[in-house]
Amino acid sequence: MASTQTAKRVIPGTPVFDGEAASKGYALNAMCYSFNEAPNRQAFLDDEDAYCAKFGLNEQQREAVRQRNVLAMIAAGGNAYYLAKLAGIFGLNMQDIGAQQTGMSVEDFKAHLRSQA
Repeated sequence: MASTQTAKRVIPGTPVFDGEAASKGYALNAMCYSFNEAPNRQAFLDDEDAYCAKFGLNEQQREAVRQRNVLAMIAAGGNAYYLAKLAGIFGLNMQDIGAQQTGMSVEDFKAHLRSQA
């Protein structure tokens, strides 16, 4: 009988958001989804730690949120589409996130983008 399991997809240097990551990041992604409503964004800003606790974020997720580290949030199971809501609350734009992803400063990342135009 053939197995219904599929091999885990590996893309070097790229975290894959699969079922395992979705399960791991459920609490973080649920919290980020809640930011679709302005009162929830304000509640987070008013007491970030309590808001994270309300959704049951684990220590890895909470530390990533405290550090404003989007890559660590992805490693903790965060989905980039949901994390965009949280990044907005932090005042991060796509260049900030791109700089984190590449390990560059924001200014170096912007210069790199201009050089590719």
